[in-house]
Amino acid sequence: MIESKNPYTGEVLEKFKELTKPEIDEALEKADKRFKKWKRTSFDERSELMLKAAAELKKNKEGYARDISLEMGKPIKQAISEIEKCAWVCEYYAENAEKHLSSKKIKTDAAKSYVSYEPIGVVLAVMPWNYPFWQVFRFAAPALMAGNIGVLKHASNVMRSANNIQKVFENAGFPDGCFQNLVLGSSKIEGVIRDERVKAVTLTGSKPAGAAVASTAGDEIKKSVLELGGSNALVVFKDANIEESVRTCVMARFQNTGQSCIAGKRLILHESIADDFMEEFVRQVRELKSGDPLDEDTFIGTLAREDLAEDLEKQIQDSVKEGAKIILGGKRDRAYLEPTVLTGVTPDMKMFTEETFGPAIGVTTFKKNQEAVDLVNLSKFGLGVSIFTEDMDFAEKLVPEFEDGAVFVNELVKSDPRLPFGGTKISGYGRELSEDGIREFVNKKTVYIK
Repeated sequence: MIESKNPYTGEVLEKFKELTKPEIDEALEKADKRFKKWKRTSFDERSELMLKAAAELKKNKEGYARDISLEMGKPIKQAISEIEKCAWVCEYYAENAEKHLSSKKIKTDAAKSYVSYEPIGVVLAVMPWNYPFWQVFRFAAPALMAGNIGVLKHASNVMRSANNIQKVFENAGFPDGCFQNLVLGSSKIEGVIRDERVKAVTLTGSKPAGAAVASTAGDEIKKSVLELGGSNALVVFKDANIEESVRTCVMARFQNTGQSCIAGKRLILHESIADDFMEEFVRQVRELKSGDPLDEDTFIGTLAREDLAEDLEKQIQDSVKEGAKIILGGKRDRAYLEPTVLTGVTPDMKMFTEETFGPAIGVTTFKKNQEAVDLVNLSKFGLGVSIFTEDMDFAEKLVPEFEDGAVFVNELVKSDPRLPFGGTKISGYGRELSEDGIREFVNKKTVYIK
């Protein structure tokens, strides 16, 4: 049995029976048969259903959000925002998929030559708990609009949300088998990837999980897309607007209780403005309200599991032993960890080198601009970086210097259906969202007519 457990109260919410091998086979057979019909539907037909999915999300957002808050501790207002963003990505692809996948004419010596974009079949999504709806919908909306079929292996602690996602598509009127949640433990993922009916796999999660999935997919010569961890830097230059930068950096680090791959986890400040910045930063972090995730005033909830809070606490304490100083927070109560700020963090400390998944941030200072760039690029992660400056010419000249998949100027790194999303180095490969995302799982077919 797979348990869904409330991290705030410790209460077991629901138990789910894991699928047997015959049941997995039945689900994959249903998906494969559905693909043979679904791939022949028109963009207009798919768009109509996808818009109904968006409407279903909006109509029942409070109920879906409540289950998110109960299962993984996300503050309820942020959970509602997550559902609303899922509706947005459904609407985006309903309106743009046909354009993104229209044939590309290429002039050659042929009478006619072009590239067409055709669906490939059943795609497995292996998804995490931190954004239990959004991570799935940013895959599912483009995959289904492209004519593919989705099967989901979700994180075990958010299985109620996983079932709710399948319900969204069912309530919207999608044909049976277009999208299925597979109630599985991690040990059965390999078998699903190797099944000949599954043509590709996408994973959002940790490096070990990504490496295991990519290895199996590679062994089967199947396409994979990986969106893995991050250790995004927030770089504040000496000419930055401190008031605006502080507000953005607080949100970048502490929304979703810090449990985001694209959260700003390393705060890198020019030494000339560090004192003024930190005075305001600490003040704003101190004012963040912790409490019951279902309370509308709560901004900091619990971490999704107690062991995650223990891991972050150890990273903090190890950095303190190496010379960092806690200037705010640092205390843990079961799955709850106080919003924590450490200063004096150096590039050899865990708060700098490792991904910190929760409400804690390490602060490092620099003297010269090139030093800031070097500090950003020292990371083995490469998901994104935020830089803060009033000089836009300077900012744009810096963009090529960073090795990350995204550079945001005077803004936190965030995903947007209109822009490609993905990382470099051990943050993964491939892209989600936008035109790039929907083209990841299609057959780019060359057509040459003499």
